[in-house]
Amino acid sequence: MNQFIKRYRQICPDFSEVQAIHHAIRVNTLKITEKNLVERLNKKRITLEKIPFVKHGYFAKARFSLASVPEYLQGYYYIQEAASQVPAEILDPKPTDTVLDMCAAPGSKLTHLAQLMQNKGCIIGLDIEDKRLEAVRNNVARLGMTNILLYKKDAKQALDLGMKFDKILLDAPCSGNYCTERNWFKRRKVKDFENRAILQKQLLKAGVSVLKPRGELVYSTCSLEPEENEVVVDWALKKYNLKLAKINLSVGDSGITNPFGKRLSSEIKNCIRFWPHKTGTQGFFIAKFVFKGTA
Repeated sequence: MNQFIKRYRQICPDFSEVQAIHHAIRVNTLKITEKNLVERLNKKRITLEKIPFVKHGYFAKARFSLASVPEYLQGYYYIQEAASQVPAEILDPKPTDTVLDMCAAPGSKLTHLAQLMQNKGCIIGLDIEDKRLEAVRNNVARLGMTNILLYKKDAKQALDLGMKFDKILLDAPCSGNYCTERNWFKRRKVKDFENRAILQKQLLKAGVSVLKPRGELVYSTCSLEPEENEVVVDWALKKYNLKLAKINLSVGDSGITNPFGKRLSSEIKNCIRFWPHKTGTQGFFIAKFVFKGTA
């Protein structure tokens, strides 16, 4: 644990491992208005507080499972951690867009994209495991999404789809963070981050290959590690014809341009990272690429 605390304090001097994550939900506005749902849940003694940095999110408190009430089963809301609600809104897909979710399971961000698109346009969702895809199908059906096509496919082979996309979400597999996994500090080694980055770069390469000119790709992880975040983004900026759009949000820190003595592109400041002790969320990182032309 001390090894990681020292690492974090090198890049965030006031870092504290205090965990202050709050349960949260996202209102499914395709089925119910926020006002109506808030009134219904308040009657069931679920305390809700609007999350200030996302459109339809609420911190939620209850003495029972948030998945145990009829409103959940009817698809009126999705139980989704606050920081996890940000990537889809940063991608900001329109009803006329063709969108790819490269790592779609369990469907939290996928269904969020569908909601933002008002169930219009087209979303392709990929995953490699039948069990995970089944979870996605259940969530898509419960929330009433009708503009989603799911494929069992390795996203590294996205080019095989024979399509180009206006918007792409790559919520990449990562090493996670200490807020969401018990004994995270004991289970992780720095080498794990470097190994994960290999896969993340492969996925980014595949994403860029199917992105339309002037298309946008949001890269996100729930990792705090620069090796999986800023370093991967810097690699992509150097290798492909990409630029970073500025992410303007009321919470979060700018991306780090000199992690552990490495010099990265000044554009990295346009990214955003969530430190749990500052945001009250899990750790998170988000970058928004714009494709300037051909690869």
